[in-house]
Amino acid sequence: MNRTRVIVLAAAAAFGLATVAACGGNGAQTPAAGGAPAQPTSQQTDPNQVKLTATTVGQLGQVVTDAAGMTLYRFDGDTANPPTSNCNDACAKAWPPELATSSTATLDGVDQSVVGVILRKDGTKQITINGWAVYKYAKDTAPGDAKGQGAMQKWFAVTPQGKKAAGAATSGGTSGAPGTSKAGAAPTTSSPDLGAGTTGY
Repeated sequence: MNRTRVIVLAAAAAFGLATVAACGGNGAQTPAAGGAPAQPTSQQTDPNQVKLTATTVGQLGQVVTDAAGMTLYRFDGDTANPPTSNCNDACAKAWPPELATSSTATLDGVDQSVVGVILRKDGTKQITINGWAVYKYAKDTAPGDAKGQGAMQKWFAVTPQGKKAAGAATSGGTSGAPGTSKAGAAPTTSSPDLGAGTTGY
């Protein structure tokens, strides 16, 4: 009885594998109508790709923006050595951390050697620039906004070198092209290990 059940299950499994193979489930390309193998579709770019760009924002000069063009900030309550984020819970709702959401990062005007990641209290990984954890500001609603600049005298837009931007808060519109610190340079894609002394992706 048990032996019969094993044979039946084995036969069903073999049939299932044959069906999957016939349907192209093994990833093989099926020939096109002309007999030539079908070309694989172009690989989609990762919608969660981390992108850091040096962008001139208002009177702040060059600061780092994310993939959506939003200004990134650093917090004086954090530490850079060792890199640590002290903005959690309610603070993180007002200042959402810039998370490492993909295995690579595209950098434009930001040197790979200053970019890293740290492990946050909630287990997520946050981008750092020169050891400083970076954040967005919830009240910034459009690229070019830097309404968080100087907030509580502890929050400052972060420069491509990880320093505090100087200047007043701004609202709306960038005054310069992204990546102007490396004029004419193409964006680079970093390796998964983004900076010494920090936790990799």
